[in-house]
Amino acid sequence: MALFWQQRGRRQENGGLGRVIDGLGSVFEVLLANARLVLGVSGAAVLAIATLAVKRLIDRATSPRDEGDPKAEQKSLEESWQDLALIKTTPKPPKKQRREDLSQPLLSPAQPVVPGEAPDPRGCSAPLGAPQVTSSPLRCLTLQEKLLSHSSRLAVPEIQASLVPQLARSISTQLQNFLRSKCPELPFGRLFLSGALLDGLEVLAADRIHLMLPVVLDAGLWGLISGEDTVVRNPQYWMIKRIDLGYFPRGCSPWDRFLVGRYLSSSVLIETLHKLLVASINWPAIGGLLGCAIHPVVASRELKLEVKHDQVELSITLFPVVEMEDKVLLAVPPEGLVENLWLESFDRAEVSRVKELDAGDSGARQLCLRLLNGVCRSQPSLHKLGGSPVTQVILHLSDTASDWAEEHLADRFQQVLEELVASLEKGVLLSYFNPKINLFSGLSEEEIDEMGFVLYRAISEPELLL
Repeated sequence: MALFWQQRGRRQENGGLGRVIDGLGSVFEVLLANARLVLGVSGAAVLAIATLAVKRLIDRATSPRDEGDPKAEQKSLEESWQDLALIKTTPKPPKKQRREDLSQPLLSPAQPVVPGEAPDPRGCSAPLGAPQVTSSPLRCLTLQEKLLSHSSRLAVPEIQASLVPQLARSISTQLQNFLRSKCPELPFGRLFLSGALLDGLEVLAADRIHLMLPVVLDAGLWGLISGEDTVVRNPQYWMIKRIDLGYFPRGCSPWDRFLVGRYLSSSVLIETLHKLLVASINWPAIGGLLGCAIHPVVASRELKLEVKHDQVELSITLFPVVEMEDKVLLAVPPEGLVENLWLESFDRAEVSRVKELDAGDSGARQLCLRLLNGVCRSQPSLHKLGGSPVTQVILHLSDTASDWAEEHLADRFQQVLEELVASLEKGVLLSYFNPKINLFSGLSEEEIDEMGFVLYRAISEPELLL
């Protein structure tokens, strides 16, 4: 009875497994029947071999084991490994060549062996006719090499570097002629260009330039008052006061029309010039004469022109400027109710000092400054650090770090980053020319935190900025 139930169970197992095998067999037959159409001849061959190996494994697993043969289990394992080896050693069908593979470089062919010459021992292990691939060792660039390589990519395109100043000077001439004819009573000086492009510190693109409009004042009628002595308590600004009104009443100076109280108002002057730029000047005619399109920016608080040429797009910002008592004051009032303030500018002094120091020791300060300006321009969160703040840090470091040779560029670059992070942590960057001025006073806490986070990461990995 026990033998009966054992044989019955075995028949049930064989019957159930047989039905599964029959089902798999039908699937394999369908695959093999259509393999040539889908996979081609080589693909069908691979599938047939793999199918045969799998069927062998299944047949061996389902066939009754001869209990009397002690080598049956070992023989079964050996045949299984042979079947798996058969699958692994089956050549793979050639892969279809893709369009993008056509741009990949081909392997260099094997070098033929010259009769009488000893064969290269390095090629003994490769089969005859196999391509020889020589791999060059990877070379890690130092920060110094990366900075020098990156500096070559910061150069302004030559066509922009020559076209932009020429175009800006032509616009300056047209604007100068208009002001002389429209406002002959106002003694404006001769317009001149300024900015990083003319200083040799512009990077990436020549798409912005400054146009300076001198406001000529009679020194006997005007005097300066530091913003530190006013209600704003900010030494970065100055007020231009009308003096000696008892002897020289209002109307003696052509600039008296821009007085608010007893002070020359930068805001009133900007509003007057803004109306002239927007409503009085025929910019389409001037643009047609110069071969470009010129549009004044109506919504801006600044006096700004947008210029579109076939080869360049340019932004020109007009700054009324007063030079008195060895100070350069721009009509850039701060936001708020105070409208009589003039911003002291150190741009000219900064660039002059950097060039003077480089000329004295053949230093790389200007190169370092261009690199940092490029970083600040390419990183949106660092835009407000470009220009004056970075220049001021370099000037401060020049008093302590004496070696600014090009071979030490990486050290100085890293040191500038560290000084910027330290200044951002304190929220203070003192002006090189006036220690009472904090160049970070106009930044919000969010801006300081964001810039500090970016530069703090870059101290350990400066390459992140490049």
